[in-house]
Amino acid sequence: MDTVTSSDGTPIAYERTGSGPPLVLVHGTTADHTRWEPVLRPLEERFTVYAMDRRGRGESGDTTEYDLKQEFDDVAAVVDSINEPVVLLGHSYGALCSLDAALRTDNLRALILYEPPIPVGDHEIYDENELAKIKLLLDDSEDEQALIVFLREIADIPSAQIELLRSAPNWEARVDAAHTAYRETVGPATYDFDPAQYEQMQTPTLLLTGGESPQWFTDAIEMLDAALPDSRVVVLEDQEHVAMNTAPDLFLDAVLTFTSELT
Repeated sequence: MDTVTSSDGTPIAYERTGSGPPLVLVHGTTADHTRWEPVLRPLEERFTVYAMDRRGRGESGDTTEYDLKQEFDDVAAVVDSINEPVVLLGHSYGALCSLDAALRTDNLRALILYEPPIPVGDHEIYDENELAKIKLLLDDSEDEQALIVFLREIADIPSAQIELLRSAPNWEARVDAAHTAYRETVGPATYDFDPAQYEQMQTPTLLLTGGESPQWFTDAIEMLDAALPDSRVVVLEDQEHVAMNTAPDLFLDAVLTFTSELT
């Protein structure tokens, strides 16, 4: 894997594969660059794919004190290291990081965001009791159980879909990254979305949401669509938060249709 250096000196790793115009992939909580395996081959046929490991997992570095805003710089550092405009695709927490990274770089061709966990109105992103349970499990080195609690109680992923994730080859990597679940659950709750920041952002943006996703994800997508000057929403029918696993062809169709229309 290759690395770039983020603004605080932390090395951020990425795997480069495929050929074509550049596509940067930013995974969500408890994942790493391997979470894209179910959709990677078709993407590699169209793009040079840069699948990054966010800080704290894989071959990327980390710091003792966590700062959500530093993750925005991490994504921007990868994007800015590429010598032509990039399509930036982020999922879940990675979509939140990608959204703000878009304000920190001039090297974007397009932006694709799949259900960033942005607080809207009085929606609670997490339950304090569940968050405390995750921390206790992590403190007791029960990383796998902490990961399952996060997926079930925080991300609202149904049991059948969790079992699908558990059967994937990258499950052990998810368990290894379980220590990031606590900080990345707290992070969005402190995030202050300001629509005015995006009034001048002309980057074409695709907003993806599952047709069966929890309402707070849907509300966040609607809020973003209202704030972004050049955005469209695609609903992945009958899907929830991990369509890359549960309906990869549907996910790919939405992404490739959007990118094929870019000029």
